[in-house]
Amino acid sequence: MLSVFSGSRAEIGEAHGRTHAALITSSIEVYDRLFHDFVGLRWAEARRVAERFVPMIERGFPEILDEMAGIARGAGLDLEDILTLNCRSEISLTQASGGCTALSINRDGTQWLAQNWDWRSDQLHNVVAMELRPTGAPSLVSVGEAGMVAKIGLNENGVGVCLNAIRSRTLGEGLPIHVALRKILEAESFDAATRVVTHDRVCSPAHFLIASGDGRSAGFEVHPGLPGVLEPRGGAVTHTNHLYAETATCQVEDFPRPDSGTRLTRIDALLRERLPLGAAVDAEALFAMLADHDNAPLSICRHFNPDQPAEERMETLFAVVMNLRQRRLVLRHGKPCEGEDTLTVTLGDA
Repeated sequence: MLSVFSGSRAEIGEAHGRTHAALITSSIEVYDRLFHDFVGLRWAEARRVAERFVPMIERGFPEILDEMAGIARGAGLDLEDILTLNCRSEISLTQASGGCTALSINRDGTQWLAQNWDWRSDQLHNVVAMELRPTGAPSLVSVGEAGMVAKIGLNENGVGVCLNAIRSRTLGEGLPIHVALRKILEAESFDAATRVVTHDRVCSPAHFLIASGDGRSAGFEVHPGLPGVLEPRGGAVTHTNHLYAETATCQVEDFPRPDSGTRLTRIDALLRERLPLGAAVDAEALFAMLADHDNAPLSICRHFNPDQPAEERMETLFAVVMNLRQRRLVLRHGKPCEGEDTLTVTLGDA
């Protein structure tokens, strides 16, 4: 189900908090367990860690703190709880290694973005899809986790972004990952979106796949320094959960899971085989690639794997395909190979 919130940032935040209060509380319980499993912190300790990011947000995107405060009020929680949820990557990704396979492709004047989001299965029911209409900023659709200001999505200007987690001990100055994603989703253009990663910077490593309806796209391996940039080859950019742009790997050490390389090789092969230059692209073709089970359990579409330690079992929790020319996002909640729970959202007059 899509939640639609409009108004000032405070009003959007309060509506978000009221509507998803139970899911936000559940998200906190999930991350309390995750922080304990991976970095030995309980929630109260994680809240204290999150406070260090407030000055960075105040410098780069201060107005989003109003929305976080609104979420907290609406959900009957403290601002520190919502701040901690939105800084979960910076707190846990020194040890926690998520998944995700993402791609952009441009064919016949249409720019596409698509990805699977792989994470712990106990977060499946805390996934939310929100259409936000903030006063003075573009309308946007974000698919992510209850209580967080953004994750994966697009806006009415045709700017879209996907996310790949990177496990690294690097942490510095810049915007937290999920705050940076929201700022990108409020960008007026591809150039404005890329300034978030080159000017504001991102305080911990990740990969942002940014594209726009005018046919521009690039991958950005972000971190506190200048990001590594991955330009399209044959109209496409692909990424999983390891760094491979030389300008990033020479600055940042990452610790990917073994399946990151196999998934990247496989998505590249699928693009060559199924969508060569000149082939037509549609949402179903992209979902079919995201539903691929080659080399299971290390496949693009990830299922329960009993051979992994319990705290490391990552599964595909949702898949999205975005047509940026049409400002359209299609979500499959759960694994894309099952595809029973589908939501389509189109912004503006496209």
